[in-house]
Amino acid sequence: MARRAAGGAPPSARAAAAPSPRPPRQPSRVPPRCPLPLSLLLLLGAARAGALEIQRRFPSPTPTNNFALDGAAGTVYLAAVNRLYQLSGANLSLEAEAAVGPVADSPLCHAPQLPQASCEHPRRLTDNYNKILQLDPGQGLVVVCGSIYQGFCQLRRRGNISAVAVHFPPAAPPAEPVTVFPSMLNVAANHPNASTVGLVLPPAAGTGGSRLLVGATYTGYGSAFFPRNRSLEDHRFENTPEIAIRSLDARGDLAKLFTFDLNPSDDNILKIKQGAKEQHKLGFVRAFLHPPAPPPGAQSYAYLALNSEARAGDKDSQARSLLARICLPRGAGGDAKKLTESYIQLGLQCAGGAGRGDLYSRLVSVFPSRELLFAVFERPQGAPAARATPAALCAFRFADVQAAIRAARTACFVEPAPDVVAVLDSVVQGTGPACERKRNIQLQPEQLDCGAAHLQHPLSILQPLKATPVFRAPGLTSVAVASANNYTAVFLGTVNGRLLKINLNESMQVVSRRVVTVAYGEPVHHIMQFDPADPGYLYLMTSHQMARVKVSACDLHSTCRDCVGAADAYCGWCTLETRCTLQQDCANSSQRHFWTSASEGPSHCPTMTVLPAEIDVRQEYAGMILQISGSLPSLSGMEMTCDYGNDIRTMARVPGSTYGHQIAYCNLLPRDLFPPFPPDQDHVTVEMSMRVNGRNIVRANFTIYDCSRIAQVYPHTACTSCLSAQWPCFWCTQRHTCVSNQSRCEASPNPTSPRDCPRILPSALAPVPTGGSQNILVPLANTTFFQGAALECSLGLEETFEAVWANESVVRCNQVVLHTSQKSQVFPLRLQLKGRPARFLDSPDPMTVVVYNCAMGSPDCSQCLGREDLGHLCMWNDGCRLRGPLQPLPGMCPAPEIRMIEPLSGPLDGGTLLTIRGRNLGRRLSDVAHGVWIGSVACEPLADRYTVSEEIVCATGPASGAFSDVVTVNSSKEGKSRERFSYVLPLVDFLEPAMGPKAGGTRITIHGSDLHVGSELQVLVNNTDPCTELVRTDTSIVCTVPGGALAAPVPVCVRFERRGCVRSNLTFWYMQNPVITAISPRRSPVSGGRTITVAGEHFHMVQNVSMAVHHIGREPTLCKVLNSTLIICPSPGALSNASAPVDFFINGRAYADEVAMVEDLLDPEEVQRGSRFHLDYLPNPQFSTAKRERWIKHHPGEPLTLVIHKEQDGLGLESHEYRVKIGQVACDIQIVSDRVIHCSVNESLGMAEGQLPITVQVGNFNQTIATLQLGGSEMAIVVSIVICSVLLLLSVVALFVFCTKSRRAERYWQKTLLQMEEMESQIREEIRKGFAELQTDMTDLTKELNRSQGIPFLEYKHFVTRTFFPKCSSLYEERYVLPSQTLNSQGSSPVQETHPLLGEWKIPESCRPNMEEGISLFSSLLNNKHFLIVFVHALEQQKDFAVRDRCSLASLLTIALHGKLEYYTGIMKELLVDLIDASAAKNPKLMLRRTESVVEKMLTNWMSICMYSCLRETVGEPFFLLLCAIKQQISKGSIDAITGKARYTLNEEWLLRENIEAKPRNLNVSFQGCGMDSLSVRAMDTDTLTQVKEKILEAFCKNVPYSQWPRAEDVDLEWFASSTQSYILRDLDDTSVVEDGRKKLNTLAHYKIPEGASLAMSLTDKKDNTLGRVKDLDTEKYFHLVLPTDELAEPKKSHRQSHRKKVLPEIYLTRLLSTKGTLQKFLDDLFKAILSIREDKPPLAVKYFFDFLEEQAEKRGISDPDTLHIWKTNSLPLRFWVNILKNPQFVFDIEKTDHIDACLSVIAQAFIDACSISDLQLGKDSPTNKLLYAKEIPEYRKIVQRYYKQIQDMTPLSEQEMNAHLAEESRKYQNEFNTNVAMAEIYKYAKRYRPQIMTALEANPTARRTQLQHKFEQVVALMEDNIYECYSEA
Repeated sequence: MARRAAGGAPPSARAAAAPSPRPPRQPSRVPPRCPLPLSLLLLLGAARAGALEIQRRFPSPTPTNNFALDGAAGTVYLAAVNRLYQLSGANLSLEAEAAVGPVADSPLCHAPQLPQASCEHPRRLTDNYNKILQLDPGQGLVVVCGSIYQGFCQLRRRGNISAVAVHFPPAAPPAEPVTVFPSMLNVAANHPNASTVGLVLPPAAGTGGSRLLVGATYTGYGSAFFPRNRSLEDHRFENTPEIAIRSLDARGDLAKLFTFDLNPSDDNILKIKQGAKEQHKLGFVRAFLHPPAPPPGAQSYAYLALNSEARAGDKDSQARSLLARICLPRGAGGDAKKLTESYIQLGLQCAGGAGRGDLYSRLVSVFPSRELLFAVFERPQGAPAARATPAALCAFRFADVQAAIRAARTACFVEPAPDVVAVLDSVVQGTGPACERKRNIQLQPEQLDCGAAHLQHPLSILQPLKATPVFRAPGLTSVAVASANNYTAVFLGTVNGRLLKINLNESMQVVSRRVVTVAYGEPVHHIMQFDPADPGYLYLMTSHQMARVKVSACDLHSTCRDCVGAADAYCGWCTLETRCTLQQDCANSSQRHFWTSASEGPSHCPTMTVLPAEIDVRQEYAGMILQISGSLPSLSGMEMTCDYGNDIRTMARVPGSTYGHQIAYCNLLPRDLFPPFPPDQDHVTVEMSMRVNGRNIVRANFTIYDCSRIAQVYPHTACTSCLSAQWPCFWCTQRHTCVSNQSRCEASPNPTSPRDCPRILPSALAPVPTGGSQNILVPLANTTFFQGAALECSLGLEETFEAVWANESVVRCNQVVLHTSQKSQVFPLRLQLKGRPARFLDSPDPMTVVVYNCAMGSPDCSQCLGREDLGHLCMWNDGCRLRGPLQPLPGMCPAPEIRMIEPLSGPLDGGTLLTIRGRNLGRRLSDVAHGVWIGSVACEPLADRYTVSEEIVCATGPASGAFSDVVTVNSSKEGKSRERFSYVLPLVDFLEPAMGPKAGGTRITIHGSDLHVGSELQVLVNNTDPCTELVRTDTSIVCTVPGGALAAPVPVCVRFERRGCVRSNLTFWYMQNPVITAISPRRSPVSGGRTITVAGEHFHMVQNVSMAVHHIGREPTLCKVLNSTLIICPSPGALSNASAPVDFFINGRAYADEVAMVEDLLDPEEVQRGSRFHLDYLPNPQFSTAKRERWIKHHPGEPLTLVIHKEQDGLGLESHEYRVKIGQVACDIQIVSDRVIHCSVNESLGMAEGQLPITVQVGNFNQTIATLQLGGSEMAIVVSIVICSVLLLLSVVALFVFCTKSRRAERYWQKTLLQMEEMESQIREEIRKGFAELQTDMTDLTKELNRSQGIPFLEYKHFVTRTFFPKCSSLYEERYVLPSQTLNSQGSSPVQETHPLLGEWKIPESCRPNMEEGISLFSSLLNNKHFLIVFVHALEQQKDFAVRDRCSLASLLTIALHGKLEYYTGIMKELLVDLIDASAAKNPKLMLRRTESVVEKMLTNWMSICMYSCLRETVGEPFFLLLCAIKQQISKGSIDAITGKARYTLNEEWLLRENIEAKPRNLNVSFQGCGMDSLSVRAMDTDTLTQVKEKILEAFCKNVPYSQWPRAEDVDLEWFASSTQSYILRDLDDTSVVEDGRKKLNTLAHYKIPEGASLAMSLTDKKDNTLGRVKDLDTEKYFHLVLPTDELAEPKKSHRQSHRKKVLPEIYLTRLLSTKGTLQKFLDDLFKAILSIREDKPPLAVKYFFDFLEEQAEKRGISDPDTLHIWKTNSLPLRFWVNILKNPQFVFDIEKTDHIDACLSVIAQAFIDACSISDLQLGKDSPTNKLLYAKEIPEYRKIVQRYYKQIQDMTPLSEQEMNAHLAEESRKYQNEFNTNVAMAEIYKYAKRYRPQIMTALEANPTARRTQLQHKFEQVVALMEDNIYECYSEA
């Protein structure tokens, strides 16, 4: 809790004091308490977080410290480290600023303003942290005190902060000199982390100026702030008091400015004795006046809120929160007292009712209101529950403070009570050791309040003032309070940069809360202030921002209930304006009923009732009566109308002036404007609003009904529905209609209730065979109303049948003949009156006729005869037929035929649901009820699962031991299964991983034996919570762990068939959840794709992450976990340029701040969304060529350099974020500035294209800026003619000039000869050195390489995800660099990279059934070859289905079908056939050249899977040795740390073209890390210190994967020059050399470190990030080995530099040959490993695929061997091996530097050339990347040809052999990936292109025949309404 001790210095400032700022402190991560019920959560935070609104922000480049408000001038003064700002109060715009640091200073020296000051200690550049920023309006001053110069203060001018108002000490001598003492200068604390508070006091009596109250933490000798290893050099002289009142009279005698002696005899100070300082460490929080403006004659007090810190090392010592009070003079004539006379302090205790464990003892922030002091406390470190609820808000009454002080003085002087009060004997100015009774003295009220000189002082009250927490939340840092409308609004800042607003009612209970993120991750400063001019705004400060926050955004609420129900102290409903406003924004709000506050409650909102509420459409109405209630002013006399919408209004009026319930009258809208009735309703609802003064203030509904529509809406129950309607309707029998007026009916009797209606009485009818004729009797009820009427029988067909009255209550339907082609069909029977339209008798319970067809639906005997139970008279005779009346009863059926049983095994305990399918499995359940057996064990059939003849589901009984036997079914005859059912005993061994986050989602694997048995498996965590998404085999169970409540171990139970747990001792540990702390950068182009780095902790357990942008974001993007603290994400695309919240989905669940959720800080909507970070979307960058031309001509063979202009943008892009391509050839970027990009092409551009687009790519944004036109021979002839003509003319001119120039030329020639001779000598020297290096380096490098370390291969799953999804786009090559992880002496756990497809599929339980069923059905569709091929082709035909989408789909399909590689291969082959057909028609040689289709990416993935074993077992070792050799060779020479160029390299662009002499140094280094203590390390004397650290780390950690190495910035390097002297070695320090205005980085030679020097390296907590990344340093300010070339500045260079420039840089190209020769053996070994065939493991996949290509070429008559060679090359070497060669991080856990990447590009180019068949056209102008290996290319080509020939000569593989090989590959890596996630992602594409897929399926005959489109529609029906809403819920 040391952060709070800083007081005046906010957390941000104190963090910046260290050399490297650490991330802000995160709240303690703890197991969450039981969350609040959702209903309570909604009650407390139903409104949006918008109840607070950030109006303005001002960012500060340095950490902020303090701020002050000038309400009268509308100005904000902001103090930050080294800076002062003056801002306008309304919009925080900058008005003035001043720089106040850094300065040369030392804490051991006097301030330089002290004339007699002298100091022998070195002064270093020191940052100035502001400690006091106070306004003195009376004198027009701003008091500014900083940490430099022992806490020196300045008086600056109010209104212009950049000007110093009073120079102190005076700059020019006044009339008489001012004597300056240290106490006048040492005002504030002189350390960044020591607290200081200040308060300007009104003038005391007899003084002319203000006074300054200062409280400052002691920083002198003996304190933690005093410099170490110093003793007697404390130049603060122990005279700086902890509390002091100083003179601030700038208009008087400057000799007394900042002095203590206001009265000559009294020192206004309170100073702790030196011996007691250890026990009384004071940390100050705030100083304030109360009351701030007392009435005349009233007493005013100055208060100090502070902490007495706990003693270090004392476990029983605790911090104490104190409130100290000092009396101020009463009015202008009051006497000023000595500070200690009135000083009295008492403790403040904030504690709950749970004892000491619920004590919040340390004060964080205070805010005084009129009657209460609100204070935020935090728990001390080490308290039992400190990690659960670390902070609380308490409120203390000032009246209680006053009473306690009076009681204490009474107890000290009148009736001494030693347990109540004590004299502070630790204070130097104290009067005595104890209280004593003053005899015969009557204490006056003023003495009770303020003490007196003759009374003991200062005093300390022993019993603290206690309060109960009003609110608890983690990480609270500040508080501000305002009262409004019977509510108290409390604003609380948090350590995470949020502002929380809670509203308290009169009982101090929380009624609502809101939150807004001001600056996530930046702590809010402990002081917040309301705008003095407008209290509706609050000013607050975070570590790097100043913000102006609107305290309430009422306009977000659109209704009265929302507004009032939000319980916001500021908001209320403005009735006549119908909006939610602040009270002052509502007209006439001071009058009653115009404005309804939140405290009145929603019941006071206006409501209206319409009479009558139901209107008959056929009746006339004079008007309507409106009853209006709620809080509403009198409407009498106002302009009123009734508004029906659509600009339809009628007149309204109020008869009299009333409040409360008001009556209004309104005309009904005209009948012709009635709204139409909906087709299926007999009524329509109309909304009507009361419109007053042009606004609709209240609304209500009424209903218009039409009885005559009932018969149309309910034709089969017309009478019943009419008489049971909710409207007054009547039934007319004769007219068969419903009316609202009974008088319209005839006089004949009519029914009056629904039960009187004529209706059909349903009766059961026996089933009828199809085609049979019968008479049907229909009984009726209530026939008196229509006795004898002509009727017809209707059975839902067009044909009706004759109906005859059989008697008074029965009608007979004659000769009814019905037909059906179904097994059974139901026909509804109804009676209707003859004639049209059809009028039916009521049939509330429809009467039905069942017609059956024996020939349909009964394929076997048992099903046929079993229909007898349904009343179907069928018989079996070579089929199911109708049984005639004379035919015999059916006989026996054949024996049961069992075709399949599943499962095939079950546990001994029984209970397995065994499914038996076949034929003739009984006519009914009773036939097989006791006839199913497994051997001698019975299996009990289940009635609800039995299907006649076809399927039996039975529960197996228990078995005494393991056995297997056939299943028998006995149904009069016995049938046996071909398969055997086995009883086995499943066993469980262990689970992995054994831990995961308590949020759940970890995918665990349980290992054992016979785990595949049974029909139902459950895995229960903690005995209750099921583990979901179960996938099992015979040896493993994989499932997803649910969330846990606490971070603790829980048991895991495996049980079969809901029986007992399998005996085992499985335990799973719930760990802390991942936490995200920051993202950077925070800007992205609107197209997205920019790499965003996410920092946090606990990422090592994350299995998949995605990033989404709220509101404006497009598709979410998939992220990659680098290590436990870093994730990288490509930014999603956006719909517009704006700032939007960012959502992260970790393991499929929306990330939310756990601590905030624990305390329910957030609104429910924000909790669900989880957005804590914002991403600013800016327009895409715009580029153009230098001259904005659209066509650029280029001749092949010539070098090409492009200059690209870039428009100004605010994205701040780095150079590595740009990609420039000419066609498909990358243009190497060399220079990037704010406006210009330079790039060059080293490869030859092919003539075949003719025209190539020039494209610039940033993230997902691509812009074609011009077209490159190649060739142009005709133009060349014309140009040649013109040039010859010009040359002829120039020759004539030159001949004329020659004579006059000859002498000058002769002199110049002599000079040139001398230079050439010197240059020739230098060239010889360079070539000789290069030759010697070439001969010696091969031997040296072979000796130095350490092959004993294991090769750090990545796991298969990480290899696959990196290869399949490089940045989710085949157009983007991802650079995988595993960041650092600090090692302790024992090492650390390996970094686990995760990918979304390696994690679990997160869906809520409510959506799980539909989702799982939909994904399962979709999976079966994807496993249908016809569907998948149509699906892929349909997507590829869409223009917006980009290459990125094709690659993504292909990779997702590969993952989804990874378990069925043989099926996947078949699909790939069919798609390849289509691709070959398309390519053969055009240019077959171009096939597979690029990855532009789904199948091409599928082929890439297929090759990666099939070649992985070869890569790991054969190629891995030579490839790794080559990488080590490259790194070793580069390190043997000088490397420029800034440019990255080196003496030894393979790439010309990275060649150091200077002759830098470097000597090796062998250093003896000790380092406690990586398992070794000390080593001898070889470095070069030209190495920077960072380079030396890296070489040391490589030497110590060579046997550790790179991801687990410490980084150079994590360690310090110390050189022990002698036994008593040691130095910390850094790249830049005060000794750095400056040349030509640039600082040179320090090297070993700079420090003169000798051979064999002793160095120690150690891990440090303080990273030295002053340089950042060395290679990113500004070359205008820094350099290492080579100064930047500048021809214009050449005359200014020194002689030494000019001499060096004379050497042609091309002579150093010989070093490329030296490096090449050194590495040649390793490269040859690698190429041979790639292009060789092992007899024990031949490349089956390559043989199979090459044979497929040859077969396809033969089918199409392609006999050109070059075409086949190109196909093979494009499918294997270029598609797989080149990708691996360029990206070793796909295979190994290593560091791939930019320099190694450049060398690998040269090697990959050589491999490409070796596989090519085109002749290399090389010349002197060809790029060195091609020239370097030109000699070896022919030999390499022979190896390639031989390899292809060996493949061709291998024995062909049959389909069965290849399928077996592929099945083995699938089994080897089964369960590595979550196929459900892949399926869900593929479904997104299916949904996106659903219409096109449906069209393609309907157009495909096979798909139509198999009804694939209907199955696809089923998938959509299951998924459409669930997947996205469920994902949002997750």
